[in-house]
Amino acid sequence: MQKNVGGIDRTGRLVIGAIAVLAGIAALIGYWAVGIVTAVIALVIGAILLVTGTTQKCPINDAAGVDTRK
Repeated sequence: MQKNVGGIDRTGRLVIGAIAVLAGIAALIGYWAVGIVTAVIALVIGAILLVTGTTQKCPINDAAGVDTRK
């Protein structure tokens, strides 16, 4: 798979991913009372966003034919 994530899309994924991971961790340790399911969902979504932002490769963008590097 070729790189297809760049620019504002990449920055947004990295920032929102980091925030989601931190929120999930805060919920898991009890600092933020939103529930375990919500915490796990935030962690998973945050991790996906961080990975796709870091590697600049997104399978959903690839399937949709979207390339935000241009």
